[in-house]
Amino acid sequence: MDVILPLADQYLLDQVWAKLVPLSAFATTSEAYEGLNSTLVPSRWTQLVSHLPHPPLPEIAAYEAASAWPRDYVPRQLLSITVLTLVGIHLLYFVTAYLSYNYIFDKRMMRHPRFLKDQVRMEIDTSLRAFPVMTLLTLPIFQFEVMGYSRLYDGVDTYGWTYLIFSVIFFLVFTDFGIYWAHRWLHIPIIYRTLHKPHHKWIIPTPFASHAFHPVDGWIQSLPYHIFIFLFPLHRYLYLGLFVFVNFWSIFIHDSDMITGHPLESIINGPAHHTLHHIYFTVNYGQYFTWSDRAGGSYKHPDLAFDPLKDIKDVEDEKSR
Repeated sequence: MDVILPLADQYLLDQVWAKLVPLSAFATTSEAYEGLNSTLVPSRWTQLVSHLPHPPLPEIAAYEAASAWPRDYVPRQLLSITVLTLVGIHLLYFVTAYLSYNYIFDKRMMRHPRFLKDQVRMEIDTSLRAFPVMTLLTLPIFQFEVMGYSRLYDGVDTYGWTYLIFSVIFFLVFTDFGIYWAHRWLHIPIIYRTLHKPHHKWIIPTPFASHAFHPVDGWIQSLPYHIFIFLFPLHRYLYLGLFVFVNFWSIFIHDSDMITGHPLESIINGPAHHTLHHIYFTVNYGQYFTWSDRAGGSYKHPDLAFDPLKDIKDVEDEKSR
């Protein structure tokens, strides 16, 4: 977020905040109004916002944007982060899930006896209800990141190319291990009933089910991504790319695909593995790799015998008799 927010401030939000909380609302002399190229008579909006709290007002001539809330003012940052996060997750979700649903997801899965009526609509509705709460839960973490408390860094020469490459692998392994245990703990019966069961409503998920869960469930499973950058150095642009990749991957593995036989099948926890997790519940908890499930005794290898399409064919054959 400390990459996105400064860019958004520079190209858009400085102008937005200058209109929402204009410095002119707090000016007390005619010279101040004239310096801002404003009218001497404040509008109703400026009269209203003049009651808002604000930091010490800067010299108008030295201020880069005519807002009483500068870039480093925490209330402005919190509101900006909230809006940017909500816009970003909605765009990523709808664009990526739509493309996956239309060009990868096998529509025959919708004939499966355990595919719910109006399931796609329900998946989308559940996701849309989860996004605002997840955003609020994550907001303090993003704020700490923007305030510079993370270990994100800028120049590649800070730690060198070797560490940069290693950090990608380390990030994936660390977060995969963290998600494995978070996911497995979410299957403890008392926790499962409260938090994780809504996501397992989708026995045969579509890509729109990727974010269709209880918001606290989604927040818990996102924690390893956030914790990493407060413990270990990571290039800030690399982190942004990995964070987007994580969301892509979550959508990708929810396409109910059971294509098997590829050479990395025993290493990579792909769509076929996660399809088995939704069908059998207590297997394949991992996010990217199979090693945690293998070590934890929860690994189930994909096989065409478990393909949901086989169930569809069996039901249709039974009906045709």
